[in-house]
Amino acid sequence: MAVGLGGGASAREQAREQARARVRVQGRPVASYPRVAPEVERGTVRRITVVGEEVLARPCREVVEFGGADLARLVDDMFATNHVAGGAAIAANQVGVDLRLFVWDITDEWGVRHVGHILNPVLDEVPAARRRLVEEPEGCLSVPGPYVPLARPDRAVVRGRDKDGAPLTVEGRGYFARCLQHETDHLHGHLYLDRLAARERRSALREMAAGKDAVLARRVANAARLGKEYPREPPAQGR
Repeated sequence: MAVGLGGGASAREQAREQARARVRVQGRPVASYPRVAPEVERGTVRRITVVGEEVLARPCREVVEFGGADLARLVDDMFATNHVAGGAAIAANQVGVDLRLFVWDITDEWGVRHVGHILNPVLDEVPAARRRLVEEPEGCLSVPGPYVPLARPDRAVVRGRDKDGAPLTVEGRGYFARCLQHETDHLHGHLYLDRLAARERRSALREMAAGKDAVLARRVANAARLGKEYPREPPAQGR
């Protein structure tokens, strides 16, 4: 996910949040954390799938085997790919793997960095009294380029498991809440474009077509700076 940050927090709320830990890993505060997540260093950059590819349009499979080396490698690769793309988060089907998994590394409106991964996530229903709809520009690594205003609840709770199978609950508000909802949508086979009116969707796709090459060039350059390689795009159909 790529999202444009907006307002929405009062000064009092910001002060309360700033008094808490500045980094939360797997939903829990930590005393310190490296600027670049260790998973990024270990991971291999994978190609990011693009709207229109079938893997993005179908529900992903539940993860049933935990704790394996292949799963740990996938998590590392997703962190590396998200970092190179300048993303907030990325789902497994965005790297072509049809599993219910996403990772995130984002800093919210209150300056708190959230880092983590979750498997088989399920969004809880947050009571209406505890949330409100907030419209903010929203983008997606699989729709490279455009940002379109989209209303989502400003609070979210997601439950699932970590890569070793341990139960995990993560709560978010503001930008992070939007991230949790956006990525869970991916695992159901939905893009944020699916929530737009037809005219807005067409406009976003035109903008993507016009700017896609520049976005991909930035990913290639970012990967090179890390000593990694961004995979080549497949040739366009019919060319």
